[in-house]
Amino acid sequence: MILILLAVMLTAVACMIAWYLAIYALPVMVAVETFRFIHATEAGFLLSALAAAAMALLSVGLVLLVLFKAKNPILCLLARAVFVIPAMIAAYAVVHGVTHDAIDSAIALKLLCGTAGLITGSAALINLNGFGELAPQG
Repeated sequence: MILILLAVMLTAVACMIAWYLAIYALPVMVAVETFRFIHATEAGFLLSALAAAAMALLSVGLVLLVLFKAKNPILCLLARAVFVIPAMIAAYAVVHGVTHDAIDSAIALKLLCGTAGLITGSAALINLNGFGELAPQG
């Protein structure tokens, strides 16, 4: 029982950390995958890091551009999903990494990790809507 309470407490701490870092999930995932792809072609570390940084900035810029300029609500919903889904995946992975040894039940572990993913996804959506409110209405 104490391990379950410890796991819940660690999950709350991981959710708080993920809440503040949720907005960085998309650019970090894009940067890591771009770096791995470019570095696998033996392009060198510096060129790979430069390409990763450029793609991270481009990914966030593209999402914000769609939110600011798109009139179609389906397109805005897709842009929000592209931004929120990496945050949910990152939170799920963080909480799973923290609590997988403390919880024996696979069902409880999946429920706990899924809840953390949903909470962090909502944090990313709230942060993104804060940016969206800066867009000119009209």
